[in-house]
Amino acid sequence: MTCAPDATLLARLARLLGPKGFTVDPQALAPWLTDWRGRATGAAAALLSPASTEEVAAIVRLAAAHRVALVPQGGNSSMVAGATPPPDGVALLLSLRRMNAIRSVSADDNVAVAEAGVVLADLHAAAAGIGRRFPLSLAAKGSATIGGLVSTNAGGTQVLRFGTMRSLVLGIEAVLPSGDVFDGLSALRKDNRGYDLRQLLVGAEGTLGIVTAASLRLYPAVGARAVAWVGLATPSDALTLLRRLEATTGEAVESFEILPAEGLALVLRHIPGTRAPLAGDHLWHVLIEATAPAGAADPALALTDALGAAAGDGLIEDAVIAANETQAEALWRLRESMSEAERIDGMAAKHDVSVTVSQMPRFLEEGKAAVEARFPGTRVLAFGHLGDGNVHFNVRAPAGADDRAWFAAEGKAVSSFVHDDVTARGGSLSAEHGIGQFKLADFARTAAPARLAALRAIKGALDPLGIMNPGKLVPPVAPGEASQ
Repeated sequence: MTCAPDATLLARLARLLGPKGFTVDPQALAPWLTDWRGRATGAAAALLSPASTEEVAAIVRLAAAHRVALVPQGGNSSMVAGATPPPDGVALLLSLRRMNAIRSVSADDNVAVAEAGVVLADLHAAAAGIGRRFPLSLAAKGSATIGGLVSTNAGGTQVLRFGTMRSLVLGIEAVLPSGDVFDGLSALRKDNRGYDLRQLLVGAEGTLGIVTAASLRLYPAVGARAVAWVGLATPSDALTLLRRLEATTGEAVESFEILPAEGLALVLRHIPGTRAPLAGDHLWHVLIEATAPAGAADPALALTDALGAAAGDGLIEDAVIAANETQAEALWRLRESMSEAERIDGMAAKHDVSVTVSQMPRFLEEGKAAVEARFPGTRVLAFGHLGDGNVHFNVRAPAGADDRAWFAAEGKAVSSFVHDDVTARGGSLSAEHGIGQFKLADFARTAAPARLAALRAIKGALDPLGIMNPGKLVPPVAPGEASQ
């Protein structure tokens, strides 16, 4: 059992970190105590902001000696309150934002070594500076940090071609619960020394250690890209289109995003400066990006031919290909503004789930119908990454209702219903945002006993004192569960 931090510990931490790295000022702490979605607020006796791996290790050793819990935090952009401290105030908040150095970028190795506090957009810029790219992007690229992306195994819009963060991490430096530093930054492409501790830490949400830096895989910079917006009738048509594009363009297509008409309408209503990309009404929309390296054929040519053939076959209703970068960015803004527009419109029960790609078209329609029948008046907004089966399945309150009152009364029941449906389809209740606090109960209820037992065994072995980000990812043993 962990303990509340006492005056002795706080004084030692203050001496260790100095005024830049230690504060108990309520105003300085306040912005970091509430999650990005505004649904969970915690408390902490102090905010610790180390500037080096050595300082992180010293913090962890002190915390372990005093049995005090630590909650690591990067950009505080978690969608599941994975970086929010518990409300009882017994944990200390550990920010990695000062550790924001890009230690190296190598075109020869195609590797960047970035500290945990590096903002994703800054890594993109550093890679571009040597003619390379880091192919993971998401709407929060201006605030999300490398440590958080590693710890949640983030996905984004390019998973179709490059995979999740797990596929892009070649090495990790982390401070383990003992205070020992795991130096695994060597970006070896082959290393068979037993258990892969690097991959164990990816997606662990800070429950097994604190990621302080990562070696990340880079790729050649894009020589040309083509961005298209397509209107069509059904999600099944969208999947058929994706498979046709893969057959005709090879690996050129790296993003394939699907959204319904009501999602586009929300963006046009709430985000200034946006406009409809197509004339006429279309029940479903797809955003496509295809790329090619320098010197290769312009992907716009192949994309134009493929979309023209699809239109001729009646598979799609209309399409436009961006004529320049300004138009391309305008199309992407429509997709990347979905979450912001929905938040402006009102509170919703949000779900980041995944099913097999072949099931996704049916789930987009059948899942929506099932929820709206079970909870009359609700409005489902389902959109996401069709190529990897990741659905952002969000349930809004009935029109005219007090959305906060509705969420308080129905939110848990709605989420359990959605998660049960996804589980019955062999899917996952967490595709790319993690478990955090918000999904912990449903994870415990729906996960196979073997999975839960393995998670608890690993957590208990590496963090026997339970000081690493308590109350996240790993469900506690329920009364009577151990005897079953």
